[in-house]
Amino acid sequence: MQYKSDPRHNSRVLALQKLFQKEFKQRHLQADEGISLYTEESIIEINELGSFDNDLTNQLVDQMPTYQNEIDEIIKDLAPEWPIENIAFMDLLILRLAILEGFILKKTPQKVVINEAIELTKDFCNEQTRKFISGVLGTLYTNQDKYLK
Repeated sequence: MQYKSDPRHNSRVLALQKLFQKEFKQRHLQADEGISLYTEESIIEINELGSFDNDLTNQLVDQMPTYQNEIDEIIKDLAPEWPIENIAFMDLLILRLAILEGFILKKTPQKVVINEAIELTKDFCNEQTRKFISGVLGTLYTNQDKYLK
């Protein structure tokens, strides 16, 4: 994977991986096992990633639990033919991050967030995913009054 010189893009990559790791641990590791397959460090070594915006990464990771149910309801409304449990987990994470950053927290312009989500699919997903994510976020962008509270 080629990392970009854009610290905000790298922050999204890091947030995506931290959220994936967190969910993986919750789904697959028993709390009483006493063994952790991963440390608290990111899957990517920080020194491999280059510069990143630590505040953005932390905000995205820390705020996701607060807004996840609301975001999932938006996704359900936008893609009713795709139940949340049937969306590939990485695809779901990319959608959640984009909606959180651009439409809920409004940390970044929405068009930039949509473009960034599509860029993330190039590293973590496939062409079909790219079309799905682009369609969902494009529909949200053009119909915000209908889908956002």
